[in-house]
Amino acid sequence: MLPQLNLPDANLKLKPPTTPKGRPQVWDICRKQYVSLTPEEYVRQSFLSYLINCLGYPSSRTSVEATVNINGQSHRADIIVYDLEMHPLMVVECKAPTVLISQQTLDQALRYNTKLGVKYIVLTNGLKHYCLECNQSDITMLSQIPPYSK
Repeated sequence: MLPQLNLPDANLKLKPPTTPKGRPQVWDICRKQYVSLTPEEYVRQSFLSYLINCLGYPSSRTSVEATVNINGQSHRADIIVYDLEMHPLMVVECKAPTVLISQQTLDQALRYNTKLGVKYIVLTNGLKHYCLECNQSDITMLSQIPPYSK
């Protein structure tokens, strides 16, 4: 039984585990493949559905588990959304519902942003969502996540 998230119903496409001790699988709408349904993946797929189906972010401009190289080390950003010119617009850091959004979570997203230079940073555990707008050295907390058209 999946926990109730503070997001609209994503109507996720699920299938049973491929092995007796495996996890169920969930269809990733951006990667176009089934992936293991971990608690973090549940949040990621539910949040992707929200971005795409409710806020108008195009799946064709959305990258999941995108590699970000920082100081010679490879990291994976949960979600990166690109603008019309394919410049990074938003980075989303997803955590499992049982994980609190903390300063450490923000620091992780800010590290990605040193390389990406996005306008928006979103932190979510599916229950709480925080959206920050970045303008040069100024960061402002927004009351909601802006739709893609803005």
